[in-house]
Amino acid sequence: MTDSAAIAAGTGAEPGAGAGTNAGLGDGTKAVRAGLPEPVKHEPTLPGPVFAAHFHLPGDPTGPYTYGRDDNPTWTLLEQAIGELEAPVETAGAATVEGSGGEAGAGVETLVFASGMAAISAVLFSQLRAGDAVVLPDDGYQALPLVREQLTAYGIEVRTAPTGNDAQLDVLDGAKLLWIETPSNPGLDVCDVRRLADAAHARGALVAVDNTLATPLGQRPLELGADFSVASGTKMLTGHGDILLGYVACRDAELTASVRRWRKIVGAIPGPMEAWLAHRSLATLQLRAERQNANALAVAEALRGRGEVTGLRYPGLPDDPSHKIASQQMRRFGCVVSFTLPSRERADRFLDALRLVDDATSFGGVRSTAERRGRWGGDAVAEGFIRLSAGSEDPADLVADVLRALDESAG
Repeated sequence: MTDSAAIAAGTGAEPGAGAGTNAGLGDGTKAVRAGLPEPVKHEPTLPGPVFAAHFHLPGDPTGPYTYGRDDNPTWTLLEQAIGELEAPVETAGAATVEGSGGEAGAGVETLVFASGMAAISAVLFSQLRAGDAVVLPDDGYQALPLVREQLTAYGIEVRTAPTGNDAQLDVLDGAKLLWIETPSNPGLDVCDVRRLADAAHARGALVAVDNTLATPLGQRPLELGADFSVASGTKMLTGHGDILLGYVACRDAELTASVRRWRKIVGAIPGPMEAWLAHRSLATLQLRAERQNANALAVAEALRGRGEVTGLRYPGLPDDPSHKIASQQMRRFGCVVSFTLPSRERADRFLDALRLVDDATSFGGVRSTAERRGRWGGDAVAEGFIRLSAGSEDPADLVADVLRALDESAG
């Protein structure tokens, strides 16, 4: 019997059975070992994807795996792995497959989704009802205005405020849910998660944090007081630009159940191959994050001396407006640098002159990307605003390419 079959049958190695050893280990060790089942002789260390719409189910429908829209052994391993990274101490020794994928006893429970937007929507639409109020950032992910339209259509009051200076506090009274995105995308403002979470809870509101840019190795929202940690796994978490994935991590069993119910109703589930690829990719997360964060800082430092660059933002720069609070709650500052060139034309010439940086949307991949965000509309940015995602290239090569492209585009 394979590991995955054993998990499905409830008779073999449970996912994360060795999770009790992860407390106190380094991030690289945790990432490499996250979610692996106990070793079984002659079986792979990470079982292959389980492609099944239904499972053998004689008698009463008990046990973890019944139908493919509800749970899948491949999800279970990935959910446990992400949970171990989101809350490594709490997760230790508490793993079980009974009842759901990725449960961690009194610790964190994780649910995976078909995309980051599926995960975002699951939290918002499972927790809010007509007449409720929600606070969103007005400088967050580009799709949030679309979400706002749908929430409003359902009779939910939507309030917005900037991420910086904890401005969402000013519109928090009476809200059911506070949605935080820090660092914000694409402006890279940072807010004090713990301060906002404490204020929201004192007012009876739930707190969700979009942790996409930071990843669990950069920031742990649940440890900072959030009820939900939500992220797009499409970005740095998986890091290769070949998977759409999202997840929600939560400590509260009742809240998790409501999100799980929404996933079942909507059917926003990942394919088993995507889930398996995502789990495989987690093993290199710490390696990728270290190189990409270092590259982002190197690029940001190089851009500081360029007169044509304005509005440079990177939370890892000591003089960045967000550095003080970021350094208190983040362990790594991310791979994204943002800045503005004098005009749309200059920005387009710069992007065209790059050789090691792809002109592409999204961020967090091993290959550096950059784009002029104004081409999409919806972001309150200047026409020459650039969002650059540092990849895993050699730092000197990447910096040289960026500086050369700036020189060539000046004409």
